[in-house]
Order: sequence, then C-alpha cells, then structure tokens
Amino acid sequence: MSEILIRQGRVIDPASGRDEQADVLVRAGRVADVGRGLSAGRGATVIDAAGLWVVPGLIDMHVHLREPGGEAKETIATGARAAAAGGFAAVLAMPNTSPPVDCEYMARYVRMRGAEAGGAEVLVCGALTEGREGARPADLAGLARGGAVAASDDGDEVRDARVLRACMREAARLSIPVLCHAEDPDLVRDGAVNEGRVSTELGLAGRPALAEELAVARDLTLAAEAGCKVHIQHVSTAWALARIAAAKAAGLAVTCEAAPHHLLLTEDACRGYDPNAKVNPPLRTEADRAALLAALADGTVDAIATDHAPHSPEDKGLEFDRAAAGIVGLETALGLALTEFVATGIIDETRMVELMSVGPARALGLDGLGSLAPGARAHVTLVNPTLEWTVEPERFVSAARNTPFAGRRLRGRAAVTIVDGRVVFRANVA
Repeated sequence: MSEILIRQGRVIDPASGRDEQADVLVRAGRVADVGRGLSAGRGATVIDAAGLWVVPGLIDMHVHLREPGGEAKETIATGARAAAAGGFAAVLAMPNTSPPVDCEYMARYVRMRGAEAGGAEVLVCGALTEGREGARPADLAGLARGGAVAASDDGDEVRDARVLRACMREAARLSIPVLCHAEDPDLVRDGAVNEGRVSTELGLAGRPALAEELAVARDLTLAAEAGCKVHIQHVSTAWALARIAAAKAAGLAVTCEAAPHHLLLTEDACRGYDPNAKVNPPLRTEADRAALLAALADGTVDAIATDHAPHSPEDKGLEFDRAAAGIVGLETALGLALTEFVATGIIDETRMVELMSVGPARALGLDGLGSLAPGARAHVTLVNPTLEWTVEPERFVSAARNTPFAGRRLRGRAAVTIVDGRVVFRANVA
C-alpha cells in the first residue's frame, strides 16, 4: 500500500488537541506521523492541502442503506459512495432491511457488500430483536461475531420492556451500545407531524412530543438497571435533552445524536404539505430547535447524525399523510454544519469535528477512529471550508433525491475522503 503525504493543511484533531498547519503522513493504512516538513518515499501520493482542513474521517452513525430488500431506494454501494462524497469515511448502517440484519450471516453480508463498494467504510448495526418484531432478543453475540458494533431496532421502539431489558443486559455483557429509536409506539400510531398547532391547522394526525419523552425516560431507566451503554437516536425535544443531560450528570453511560433537519427546521416546514419535510420523529417547535442548538454547543449532544433515509419518488410523491418519512443527508450534512452552525458562531470548527467524528467514534467504541494520532487508522477527511455550492438533488451520488434543502446555498464541502489509506473520493474542485 503506497504512502500518502497530505501537505500544509490545517490539521484539526480534537482528540489530540491539535489545531495547526501541518503535514500528515499515511503509511500502510495508518497515520504514520503528523508535523511540519514531513517527507514521503518515492511513489507516494502527495496531496496539496493548502487552504483545506485535515480532520479525522467523518463518521455518520445513523444511515439507512436499504440493502437487502430496498435496492430501488438505495444500495450499499450507492450509499457508501454518497457518504464518501459527503466527506464521511465511515457510516453505521441500520438493520431495518428486508430481511433485517438480525443474525451473524446478515452482519457479514453487509460488511462484505460495504467492502466491495469502495466508498466509505460500512459499519454494521445489528437488530435488537429477531426480525425486528420486538418479541424475542436477537442473537447479539452472533451479530457481534459477524462484525456488528451496535444493536438497534431503529425505525421502531421495542414496545415490551421485558424484552428490551433482556437485550440491554446481553449488550452490556458484550460491551456493545444499544441505540434507541425513542418513540412510544402507542402514542405515535399514524401521526404524520408534530402534535400541536400546525397539526391542527393542517388537519393531520400528530406525533406528540410526549411519545419521545416517555420512551427516553423508560430507556434510560432500563439502561441504568442493566449497566448498558445506551445511545438515544435523533433527539428532537427539549424535555428529552434535559433528561439525557441529567442522566449524564448522574454518571449513566448515555450518548445522543441530533439530525441536521431537527437542528435547522421546525414544524412550520410542513405547512406546504411538502413530503420532504416529513420525518420520524417529526420536526418540532422553535423552542425545541433552540434547545437542540444549545445542546450542540454545551456538549449534551455527542454527534450530528443524518438519519439518511432514501426513498423512491413513488414513496415520497404521495399525499403528506401517506408519504414515506425520512430524508437523505449524506451529501448535505457537512455543508449544512459549516454554513449553519460554524459560520454563524453556534459552534467552532473543533466542536464540529467532535460532533461529526470524535463523538460518533466514542459513542460506538470504535478504536482507532476519530483521531489523527500516529497509529490511528487512516480515515481522513479534507474539507474545503470556503467552496460555495448549491444543493442540487439531481447531482447526488445517492440513488435518492428526497431532501428539503434543495436549492440552498452552502459554503464548505468535502475535498478528499480517505479510508484506511485509500483515496475513495476526490472532488473535481479542491
């Protein structure tokens, strides 16, 4: 494997406290050295990073790649390449496929298909329960042998507390985190938007904030009893954030994520009945959004995760209450974070890298990722922080186009993505 010398970039590595102009030398798939005036051997690939940021490879810990069973929406290959184009060196694939990823064989299949794709590294999240039906725990030990680094029934909450308790106890024994889609299923049912003023005005069934808040309280309590590391996915309410912050203060091993759409949009985006504004959990109130932004800055939120949810035009192009929920985010997340959070002063560059690399790596226990320290795996993202561009869904690498951010002007984009010392994406404009 040839060497890569990344020269004269701004190296931002929160894990080692580094923020300076430096070179990064990659050798045999690992970071060999970081410093000034580094040299490489004959035949090395040299990347001029002047004007670029060099950061630990970005990690999206919540994506839906749809394969197997949903290849008309996305495949592991198209998703992995879209992730690389968005600056993500690794993604965690959710198990709500058909069939679901609930056994060792399926975990190995997803890993194999990800390796074949040649884009971002595809990490596996195994199902918590058999068939994702919520009735019996899945074979978490087998899933771990197959390469799963976490377990979740994402897309659904495990309704039976006894089953979830058993899953959490086994996950604790295996030292893998449980990722919770925290929505009480009996309260959300067929709701399409946040329950409140907008749902009433639009005449649509609501998904109450209480559904998330009850589920978060229950999941945190069960995790504390089981001694399990728990991660709350796509947090969307101020009350849920307060409970998570309190659990952290009490010493519980809990992390959480926020999605760009919950950080940037509110229920008002649904007023035009645009299906691209339909997500689960739904877009909430301005007060909830403000609480999320504050939690982004104060450390309560550990990761920005896209909940990348590709859908076909047929599934999205229906009446609002019948349309599929979810949006794609792999190719817009970095630009949105730079434009809406960093440029506006809500967070600084170091905190953004924490949220999009270091935090996900720590939440998932990914040794060797989230750092540019010598010896770390050479997952590296080069960012052009000044490149201006417009979100054009028709140009996405992803097979899907469902985004509410079409036409938005952004500043900042991935220039190069490196996975284990291999360049898997290089932008035409650096």
